[in-house]
Order: sequence, then C-alpha cells, then structure tokens
Amino acid sequence: MTTVEVPHGSRSVILTVSAVVEETADSRSIVFSVPDDARAKFDYKPGQFLTLRIPSDLTGSVARCYSLASSPFTDDAPKVTVKRTVDGYGSNWLCDRVAAGDAIEVLPPAGVFTPKSFDHDFLLFAAGSGITPVISILKSALTQGSGKITLVYANRDENSVIFARELRELVEKNPTRLTVVHWLESVQGLPSVDQLASLAAPYTDREAFMCGPGPFMDGVHQALANAGMPRTQVHAEVFNSLSGDPFADHAPAEISDEEAADAATVEVELDGEVHNLSWPRSQTLVDIMLAEGIDVPYSCQEGECGSCACTVVEGKVEMAHCDVLDPEDIEAGYILGCQAKPVTDHLKIEF
Repeated sequence: MTTVEVPHGSRSVILTVSAVVEETADSRSIVFSVPDDARAKFDYKPGQFLTLRIPSDLTGSVARCYSLASSPFTDDAPKVTVKRTVDGYGSNWLCDRVAAGDAIEVLPPAGVFTPKSFDHDFLLFAAGSGITPVISILKSALTQGSGKITLVYANRDENSVIFARELRELVEKNPTRLTVVHWLESVQGLPSVDQLASLAAPYTDREAFMCGPGPFMDGVHQALANAGMPRTQVHAEVFNSLSGDPFADHAPAEISDEEAADAATVEVELDGEVHNLSWPRSQTLVDIMLAEGIDVPYSCQEGECGSCACTVVEGKVEMAHCDVLDPEDIEAGYILGCQAKPVTDHLKIEF
C-alpha cells in the first residue's frame, strides 16, 4: 500500500487510485478518484497530461508525466496509461507497485496538445503508448464534433495494441465517422516516410495530431510535409523525463532597484484576460506571472514538458532550453514561458 499524507507543494494534490486496468502485457491504466474540493483543479482538456510524484530511494522522488487516456466528455474519472520502458524507473514502479486504494501525489492537468475546436475533421497518428493522449482527443471529437476522424496506429504486434477493444467498439458505434488503420511492425515492418505520406495524402485538409517515439514522430512530420499538409495544421506531443522537482514551490528571486528600472513590459493574454506586467531581464515569464498571483499553466519549469507554451505576438525573447519545440514552432513564434526572458523592451504574448 502506497500512502502520501502531505503534498510537497501548494499546487499538488493527493489522489487515490480507484482502479488499475491491465491493458496489455506491458501497460496498465491507473484511474484516479479526485476529492470534491479538488475537482475544479482537475478539470482537463483532451490530450493533456498529469505529472506524478514517484518515490525513489536514491533521490527521494522522481517526477514523470503521463497522458490522460480518458476524455472529460465521456469518462467519469481521469485515467493515465503507463507502458513499461526498458530501464524506465517511473514506468516500472507504477506497473509493479500501484494498486487500487493507493495514494499518489499529482500535479493538476497540463499541456497544450489539445484541439482548440472540434468543428473539423482529424487525422491522428499514434505509436505504442503514444495512443494515450490521442484516444482522449479521438473520443472527445466523436462526442463534441461531427467531423470524420482517421487514426493511424503503429505497434510491434497485435498483442501490443493498447485499447484494441475500445477502438474496435468505437468504430462499430461510429462506422461513418471513424476509421482506424493499424500498422503492425511484425507484419508490415516499420512504416517508411513514403508509406506514411500515402496514408496522409487524402487528408491534408484536416487537423493532424501525433504522439509516439521520436523516430516515428520524425517520420510523420516529414510525411505530412511531403503530402502537402500546412505546418499550422500539425500538432505533436513530446515528453522528456523531468530531472528537477516540479512539486516544490519556487520563491520568486529578489529584484534589485537597478534591475527593476531596466525591466521590460509585457502584455499577456491568458484565458481571455489581459495582464500588463513589468518583466525583469533575469526572470522568466512564468516567474513574473506567478509572482503576480496569475494562474499560469506550467509544470516542470525546466523546458522539458511544453505545458507553458505560448506565442510571442510582439517583441523578442531568449530561451535557455527549448528542445520540446520544433524549429518550425519557434519560427512561428512559439516559446516556453518557463524559459523565456525578454530581449526587447516591450512584448505581447498570448497563451
């Protein structure tokens, strides 16, 4: 039995595991019961993820991000799905030790891998456990929209297909709207860029969402570009292991009078509200928003999860780490709020 008595930070919540579902031989879903007083905090969007605090004898804990495979529109409780990875401490700990009734410390939902609207058609790509945020989007689109959805789902073999029965049932219930194309490495080999481009070619007018291992994502990116899909219609989810402790509260740094006088100004639009802030050059955008009591979306503060992604509409920033952003994303103006520091004197940013 895993117990956690007190959260390690002001943002995290202790959740109880209500069920554990064996999905395949090496993957399982963890369903959480959310306390009544935390329900608003755990409202989530399709495609978002939870950050779990996992005990460690070596470091005290590690933080790991796992996508929500549930949909806020079709499922009663939030559910993450975890697949074992070789030498993956977090995934093996969760698959080996977690049972119904256990308590796990969790950060609220985060991430920007979510459709802004369901009023169009979708082309979805997933490989392995990359299906987790994708099936959340898929289920949500079926209930909230009326468009057509095509899912291309790659796995090693038939026994590796996570949510196989659920996908089959969704196709049976929505035969005119949902098409699922399974790609099995054991039968067809690894998909090539040309093969992926052929699959995508009929759907270049759709919104594309993808999640999976790096080589698969690289192949899909290139395939969609070769098929002629505009970059603005392509959305990818990228996860890195977090090395820091996102559960700890971070006190804002002291700002000298000289630095305050030289601060930039920024107009930030978040959830329909506009905030005009002073932005000292040594602080990140997330730092200054937290200091002002603004509920800015963030998780790791290390530039590794993409939760704080936003767009520079006016001005220029510099970033220490931004590997989760593609060069095309950066060129389009996307930044990470936890890494961004001002270069120009005035900026305008939208979340």
